[in-house]
Amino acid sequence: MSPDDIRFLYDYNAWANRRSLDAAAPLTVEQFTRPLGSSFSSARDTLAHIWGAEWIWMERFEGRSPASLPDVGQFHEILALRKRWQEDEARLNKFASRVTQSDLDGPHEYRTLKFGQYTNPLWLSMQHLVNHGTYHRGQITTMLRQLGAKPLSTDVIHFYRERVGAASA
Repeated sequence: MSPDDIRFLYDYNAWANRRSLDAAAPLTVEQFTRPLGSSFSSARDTLAHIWGAEWIWMERFEGRSPASLPDVGQFHEILALRKRWQEDEARLNKFASRVTQSDLDGPHEYRTLKFGQYTNPLWLSMQHLVNHGTYHRGQITTMLRQLGAKPLSTDVIHFYRERVGAASA
């Protein structure tokens, strides 16, 4: 995994997160917080989990291992979540933009919330963050359909096509 590969993945991840937030934006507060019986109860809880996981991994990338995820209850409506996420997305993407091959290949030590202490190459942790978001954005797609809302595609090929189209325009 090269620094360019990581930057591509993190650009994609930010794009896909924004599309998921955009698709959820028309939901009422009641819809946003309605329990739907997925891994995380509601669209709010699932989106906030993606954000929270990105936050905790960024903390780990900076050498800290928080003991818990942030409280999702702080986000009563989507605009509050979007505002906080934008701040943390900038921090995360700045980190990704500066990572070197040596950083990526080097050891990343961290403590998980449930499973203990681990060490693996930084690139693996960074790749995991994007994969984790992809998994939960798929759940958001299902939840939006359950709520009668229209999801937006977050497939990486659509991101790639947009980038290539923008570059050739």
